[in-house]
Formats: sequence, structure tokens, C-alpha cells
Amino acid sequence: MEGKLVERLEAAVARLEALAAGGGISARGLPDSGGDDMSSDPSIVAFDDLMDQYAAKVSGAAEKIGGQVLDVSKLLLKAFSVEKKLLMEIKQTQKPDMAGLAEFLKPLNEVIMKVNSMAEARGSEFINHFKSAAESLSALAWIAYTGKDCGMSMPIAHVEESWQAAEFYNNKVLVEYKTKDPNHVEWAKALKELYLPGLRGYVKSHYPLGPVWNASGVKVSAAPSKAPQSGAPAPPCPPPASHFTSEPSKASSSQPKQGMSAVFQELSSGNVTAGLRKVTDDMKAKNRTDRTGVVSTSKKQTSSTPSTTTPTVKKVAPPKLELQMGRKWAVENHIGNKNLVIDDCDAKQSVYVFGCKDSVLQIQGKVNNITLDKCTKMGVLFKDVVAAFEIVNCNGVEAQCQGSAPTISVDNTSGAQLYLSKDSLEAAITTAKSIDINVLVPGATSDADW
Repeated sequence: MEGKLVERLEAAVARLEALAAGGGISARGLPDSGGDDMSSDPSIVAFDDLMDQYAAKVSGAAEKIGGQVLDVSKLLLKAFSVEKKLLMEIKQTQKPDMAGLAEFLKPLNEVIMKVNSMAEARGSEFINHFKSAAESLSALAWIAYTGKDCGMSMPIAHVEESWQAAEFYNNKVLVEYKTKDPNHVEWAKALKELYLPGLRGYVKSHYPLGPVWNASGVKVSAAPSKAPQSGAPAPPCPPPASHFTSEPSKASSSQPKQGMSAVFQELSSGNVTAGLRKVTDDMKAKNRTDRTGVVSTSKKQTSSTPSTTTPTVKKVAPPKLELQMGRKWAVENHIGNKNLVIDDCDAKQSVYVFGCKDSVLQIQGKVNNITLDKCTKMGVLFKDVVAAFEIVNCNGVEAQCQGSAPTISVDNTSGAQLYLSKDSLEAAITTAKSIDINVLVPGATSDADW
């Protein structure tokens, strides 16, 4: 009996040694997730299909461009590869707590942070490429969804919302390189397809309610740290800040408290009267001879005389409608003016409308770009736009395009009505942080309703 046990133990040890030598045990203590059984899992096969069908297009376009665009694309695809590995490990892992989840997702977070650092750098001509990649990678955080109380949208909605933030910059790439380099246009279109319909379709088919953890799997544990030479185990390190958690790090109790925290700490200590001076009888108001209970009438009238006070009036900048430096039309601070007209314009000029309220502007010619910023109840009627028509920080605006507009973007706006002509029906419309946005298109005939 003992001989058989020894043989089984030796066989198990030999198998573990073979796995360790071949990279079969991960740093988490999980068996290697690259086995045939795991690779044949339907969800993993579908993820491979996602990479082959959509990620390959991004890679192919990036190879044609090269340089920094290729670098950021490699990081983006690396993040997808890390997510596949995490999905395989989830099938062998128990659902962790928040600290354990942050540690589990650390490899993915590290790659995303590298892309974020590229997007935050200044001076690159490919900054819109970087920002598109960085904003889009937040879609991979759907894997951190743990339930309706976790503070995230459900996985499918999270992927869509993340791409909406990225599409603002992706459209800038499309507009900038539309006539300059088709490879950049191909890259931008492939990036969108990677998420919509790519990642969204994958999540919808396999994980609409979030990742499925293994109740009988291993527990998530932090990577072991090296023990000091004395042999005593090193104290555990605090978990690093993660891209996937919004919980602020707790301040150490050993650090001195500041502000209201210091006040409450002093009150809770019980020694709240230390250092206070004793109030004697002659210091009490009722015993002071230099004060009486009678209020002077003259002083009261003087202090409350309304004629001496000057109300503060908020300064309003004068209205403006002028061509600056021959390139930019500035339309600013108009209130209640329904007859604003720009008729002498060309395709190299832009129009910037700022701070207008309850007014209407007509642009009777082709311009390069139109931007509405901080306007309320503003109407704009324009013909053709070369680059884009943008609405930012507005409320209750209406815009009608009588010609063509390749891109229309709405950002941080509440209430917008967009009327499109037949020539502008193929316009790319993007919204971010906005509500109540309506798009109206012409009917089948000239007499039909919008």
C-alpha cells in the first residue's frame, strides 16, 4: 500500500516538474492555459476568430503605415492577447474580491497604461491615432464587470460607450487623411470594426452578463515577493493603483491627518478643552459696563441704507461677427439676433460660434469647418462643410445642412436637432457625453415630412 502511494507521489512530482520546466505553471499558480482542452473551448475559439477577422486588418494597415502608428497598434493587439489569456484563466479561477480582481487584471492594465502614456505625450503628428487606441482599449475593461452594483455598465453597453469616446478621435483621423493617405483611413476603419461589430458581437454571444468564474477553481493570489536573506517572510505589498478600479487608496493611520480629519480626530480623543482660557465673571457680557442692550437707531439706519449699495452687474462681452486674419469667422455673444449672415466665405475659412443665445446664423457658402461652443437655443443653416460640423457644450441647438458634411460631432450637449439634406445622408455622426440628440432626414418626396 505504501509503495503504491510513493509511486503516485513520485509521478505527481515528475508531472509538476515537467510542467514548470515547460512554462506550464503560471505566476498565479494556475496550470498553463494553453492546453488543448482550453483552446478548444467555444468562447476561446470565438476570440481567436475575432483576432483573425478584425485584429488582422488593424495590423495589416499599421504595417503599411509603420513608425509610431505601428508601435501603438502592436500594443493594442497585445492588450487583446492578454485579455484572451485572462479569459482562459477565469475558467480556472474563483471569483475574487475587488483587491484580488485588481491584481488579476494587472497584466492587462499595464499594457493599457503604456498606450495611455503615448496618448498623453505631446508633439506627435499621430496624436489622434494614439488617443483613438487609448480610448478604445477601455472597452476591454468589460472583463471587470462583477454585477449591477460594481459601478460599470453591463458588458455590451460598456463596449459601445468606450468606442463612442474613441470615435471622436478616430473620425479626426478619417477627416485628416481622407485625401492624403488611404492607409490611415484603412487603419481607422479597421479599428472601428475591431470593436463594432467585433468585440461587441463577441461579448454579446458569450459574456452578455460578464465573465463566468469557476466556483471550484483556485483563488487569486498576488505574485510572491522575494523573502529577505534572514529567511523571514517579507510583508505583503499594497496592491497597485489599477485602471479597473475607482476606489481611492486609504490613507495610512500613521500619517498626520489634515483639514477636517484632524478636527474630528481631536474631538474623538476626548481632550477637547486643553488650552482653553477660563472665562471670569467680569468677562461675561451681562457684567460688562462698556456694553448696553440698547441698539443705536442712527447706526442701524446707516448700515441698512439701500441707496449706498451698488449692485454688481455681470459684464457681457460685446457681440461680434468678423473675419479674423482672413481665415476664421468669429461669431460671438449675440443674443436674440435672428439675422446673422455670413455670405462672403470660402472653403479655406472656418466659422467659430461662441456664447450666442436665441439667435440664427446663415452661412451662404462652403467653409472648411463650423464649431458651435457654449450656445443656447441657437440655430445654424449652412450649405457645405469640407471637414466637420461640431457642437460642443451647447443646449437646445438646431442645425440644418443644405449641402454635404462628411463628419458631424456632438460633445457634451443637451438637446440638438440635426436636419440633413440628401447629399449629407452619408455623414459620420458621433456623440459623446450628450443626451436628447435627434437626426431628421428628408422624406421620400419633397412634400413628405422629415
